[in-house]
Parts: sequence; structure tokens; C-alpha cells
Amino acid sequence: MTESVTKHERNLSAVIHGSTLCRFFIPLGHFLLPLVLWLSNKNQSAFVDYHGKQALNFQISMTLYNFMLGLLSVPFLLGSLPAFFRNGGFHWNEWEHMDDFHLNLGDGLFDLPFFWWPVGVAGLLGFGLFIVNVVYTILATLRTNEGDYFKYPLTIKFIR
Repeated sequence: MTESVTKHERNLSAVIHGSTLCRFFIPLGHFLLPLVLWLSNKNQSAFVDYHGKQALNFQISMTLYNFMLGLLSVPFLLGSLPAFFRNGGFHWNEWEHMDDFHLNLGDGLFDLPFFWWPVGVAGLLGFGLFIVNVVYTILATLRTNEGDYFKYPLTIKFIR
């Protein structure tokens, strides 16, 4: 495959994959910069077109998965808040002294309200998706620069 793909196409495809890491500097940068690069170069090369679609589909899929995790955890978080405030987990002994502010989460780890566990699990899964996103983005950038056709895992094909 490497012989039929020019160095410019490989570099441009690698930049498209790597540009998804702009999320750390630009809000929505993981969509905007790859989208602009892909749209401006998709008709010039099938290799660039393929990798632009792959990068965008993967970023859209990861965002959708994180959004679904957030939606699943919100009812559990909201359901646990009344019990948290009602059972004395959050109170002031006297209003005049700020030294008497207490936040009581219990003596052990399992004293937390039942509803907080799904929120914690969703947070861990979200962190796992973040790690998968960064690792596979770097891997795609390196493989694409070598001239390979890279396919992301866990990707829904939004753009065909």
C-alpha cells in the first residue's frame, strides 16, 4: 500500500488524525480542525478521504459514548442528593462559626449512598474512553504516516 500513496497524502492524513487532539486547546477542536482539513482535501485523494472519515466518525462516536454515560449517571446523582442532605451528610452546627462546617461521608467507603456508585462507575468508564481515544488517535497518526489504512475500534459510521 505504501507505494501507491504519496508522502503528502500520508502526512495530510496523519495531520487529520493528530488534529483531533486539538480538543485540549480549542473547544470542539476535535471536530472542527479535522473537518476543515478533510473537506478541503477529500476530493484530491481517496486515502485522505478514507482517513478523514475514520477520524471524524471515531470522534463523533467517542463523544456520543461519553454523552450517554453522562445521561445514565444524572438520574442516579439527582436521586441521591435528597438522602445526602437529609441524613446529615452536609450541615452547619452553628451559622456564626465557619469552623463548625462538616461534610460527613461516613466511616467507610461503603457508607456512601447507593446511588453514588453508578456515578463513580460512569466516571471510570468515561476516563477509560478518554484513554482509548488518546491512545488510538496517536496510533492512527503513526500508522497513517506509514501509509497504512487504519480503522478505529468502537466506531459508528456516521459519515460514509
